[in-house]
Amino acid sequence: MATKVEKIALYSEEIKKFDANPDLDLLEKITGLLWPSIFNQDSETVACSDEAELERVLSSSVIEKLGLKVSMADAKAVCEKMGSSNRNKYRAIFYYLLTK
Repeated sequence: MATKVEKIALYSEEIKKFDANPDLDLLEKITGLLWPSIFNQDSETVACSDEAELERVLSSSVIEKLGLKVSMADAKAVCEKMGSSNRNKYRAIFYYLLTK
């Protein structure tokens, strides 16, 4: 099993596909809020094609802890940004992009 440090390193590389100058402190904070779900293959990613999954994202306690006010349109915009062919829509990166 990967460690938290390894997960943060993975996300730090992946996020550069979407943000040329990522705020790595924010990414690390979000990763910490998602602990320990980032170690479960199913809960580590977001299924954008599943409307119920996006509803769960919007009602997440992480959203509250980050102080975000997001809509379904915001979540769908992040899905679009991450791309439909991207099978690894990591939850930490998804929440990070919601903050931007």
